[in-house]
Amino acid sequence: MKLKITTILATAVVALSIGNIQAQNGKTLTFGFAPGPYSDLFKLGIKPGLEKKGYKIEIKEFTDWVTPNTALANKEIDVNIFQHSRYLKKFSDDKNLKLSGILTIPTASFGIYSHRIKAKTIDQLKKQIKKGDEITIPNDPTNLARALVFLRNAGIITIKADIDATKASEKDIDQNPYGLVFKPVEAAQLPRTLESVTLSIISGNYAISAGIPLSSAIARERLSQDIIITIAVRTEDLSKQFIKDITDVVQSVDFKNVVENKKYDFKQFERPQWYVLKWKIQNK
Repeated sequence: MKLKITTILATAVVALSIGNIQAQNGKTLTFGFAPGPYSDLFKLGIKPGLEKKGYKIEIKEFTDWVTPNTALANKEIDVNIFQHSRYLKKFSDDKNLKLSGILTIPTASFGIYSHRIKAKTIDQLKKQIKKGDEITIPNDPTNLARALVFLRNAGIITIKADIDATKASEKDIDQNPYGLVFKPVEAAQLPRTLESVTLSIISGNYAISAGIPLSSAIARERLSQDIIITIAVRTEDLSKQFIKDITDVVQSVDFKNVVENKKYDFKQFERPQWYVLKWKIQNK
């Protein structure tokens, strides 16, 4: 009788353990995205791996760079993938939100685009810019500063030496030798401005979502590690199993094979440092 009771208890413990694993693996994860290629990269390179681990995946699309973070903080979604670490930190600090990045992924960088100027290099562009030409740039503070740094590094403007360039605004432009007129615009609307201005600095995700090939950019930004797209979660969730599972999938061979597949645009993206070191594939 004792042996029978012990066997029943052991069976119950095993069944309970299996049930807990199935409950965990059966968890629904909701991912949030802004317009652009990262939902496509997720669907092709991350979602299948998470489904193999037993997760049910739901996707929620947003139309801006604000709502995905408030939705994450409010537990309307579990993860978002649309922003770089610098933007995430500033947004979280400004709104007093407890959000954290867990891992960076290949990123479509800013580009300088034009429908009016046919140039393939910065040097060619400089020869064609005229005083009074308008250029649209993102209007959120983090990406506005990023656009100005991009132009500074291209030798088109200078930024005052006594300020933090990562926080620069139009007021901090020191020299504007080409006489450009700067027009800050909501980031998602930048592709539309190409019909009415000479130049626009457009984030890669919005360029792709508007059907603008990344290869058509006159020049493309080289990214520092803090402006590579990060996978963001609530800080309180950092120790949970789904965080480890997401990380495992993103660092897998299957994910790398999707990124490097020639039939996708992802191969043109800037690879994060961990990816370069792990797979020995350099950015061009």
